Amino acid sequence: MAFFDELKDKAMDLGRAGVAKSRQLAEIAKLNLANSAEEDAIKKAYIEIGKLYYAERGMAPEAAYVALCEKITASKVTIEENKSRIAELKAEGDLVDADVPPMATDIPPEEPGFGGDDTNSTF
Repeated sequence: MAFFDELKDKAMDLGRAGVAKSRQLAEIAKLNLANSAEEDAIKKAYIEIGKLYYAERGMAPEAAYVALCEKITASKVTIEENKSRIAELKAEGDLVDADVPPMATDIPPEEPGFGGDDTNSTF
């Protein structure tokens, strides 16, 4: 009978060890998820810092930021050129906005437009 009691005790110990290990793994997963959320918050803050810097200093950036600000400005010019061409193509083909799939942009609406009419701009 001692054999069965010993076997039962070993099974109970294994069960407790399994539960403890499961709790550790669950806590690790929870902490990893929390870290991912914090990393996303950091990325969003970095993006906001960049947007704020460009809005305030983009036309006269400090030396370390000149190339990046020039890329943004060049991209804005390209976007405006593309919008003009889209308008031309719509006019040529008698298309309306419902015929053309929309394109989302990451440029916030509070940022001033770059040339052209700001009322229809996504800038």
